[in-house]
Amino acid sequence: MGSEGGVRRLFCHRCSKPCRICICGRFNLPPLDNSIAITILQHSLEMTHPLNSVRVAKLGFRNLNVVPVTDVNFKAQFIIYPLEQNINRTSSQLAENYSETPILEERVHFCPTHSGVSVQTDTTTSPSLACIQFQSEVVGSGLAKQHGEENLCVSSDPGQIDDYKRLSGDVVTTQFSNYTVSYTSRYILVTMGRTAKPDISWIANSPVGRATTSNGFMVKKLQRKKLLQGCECFRDFEEFKLIVPSGSVLLFPGRNAAELEEVDYEVKHLIVLDGTWAKARRMYYENPWLKLLPHLKLNSSRESLYSEVRHQPKGGCLSTIESIVFALKGLGDEIEGLDKLLKVFESMVGDQRRCKDEKFKAMT
Repeated sequence: MGSEGGVRRLFCHRCSKPCRICICGRFNLPPLDNSIAITILQHSLEMTHPLNSVRVAKLGFRNLNVVPVTDVNFKAQFIIYPLEQNINRTSSQLAENYSETPILEERVHFCPTHSGVSVQTDTTTSPSLACIQFQSEVVGSGLAKQHGEENLCVSSDPGQIDDYKRLSGDVVTTQFSNYTVSYTSRYILVTMGRTAKPDISWIANSPVGRATTSNGFMVKKLQRKKLLQGCECFRDFEEFKLIVPSGSVLLFPGRNAAELEEVDYEVKHLIVLDGTWAKARRMYYENPWLKLLPHLKLNSSRESLYSEVRHQPKGGCLSTIESIVFALKGLGDEIEGLDKLLKVFESMVGDQRRCKDEKFKAMT
């Protein structure tokens, strides 16, 4: 147990709820052994919300991973590596080191003197990829100067795949208004600024794109943050490194999302976005690798359990735990105990309703 800030309230370190409304004792079953792995991309501002339902999912599922995600306020980069074929990964996991990943070890960081990125590899493994530098600054008539070489910056029209010209070092680069996409036969690299909404779905037509969508991939996000408000000092850090195995799908109601009943393939891994609708939508646009995944949606007009205490933009908008439970049921992962997780969440919502009533009475 611990306290938070200057408030003399004790909190449970396991469920992060105040001790007087701790939910840990409400689970009368061990964590459910879900056969479809779950990864939750959780917006950083959602973690401490008193009604955040991910705490129920974390305590209720055995095969679950939560990845904190922050907004892109300055600059971010994603590097995506396809996995080798026939690698059987049934669950999502953070890639703690590259020895667990069947791909070339590469260290990616922001260039200190350029507006681009450096990709450095083990030269004993692949001399041809020892150092490839991408620079977003365009000089002359569409030519970027890099190490004394002239590399053609190709058309930004993603439909012109056949018109792309192969650059030196097996690198193909295209520049958009607020982001750049580069790819080789081994990886995809996306550099983006604030407000960018990169769409890399067109890369699925390339060899590396086909390998990525069929074999699964590892994605690494690098983020630039300001150290102190009021100064121009920045720090670059690795926000997450995630293995997305083949058979992964994204639960998000995009334009081309399929309903659960239409799925005619085996789903092994479910990715869910956790946040308000506005936050979830921003996470979706700021994580371009999500567009490489099949999209699924829930066909539900039911009212969420937390509709009385938290705003819903429209009917059918459910909490994260509700979305996960209904998605697993729709995909055939009928684990005994799923409805009991919803009961725990319902009791948590009841706690919040009582707290609001008590606060209102105290004010009057």
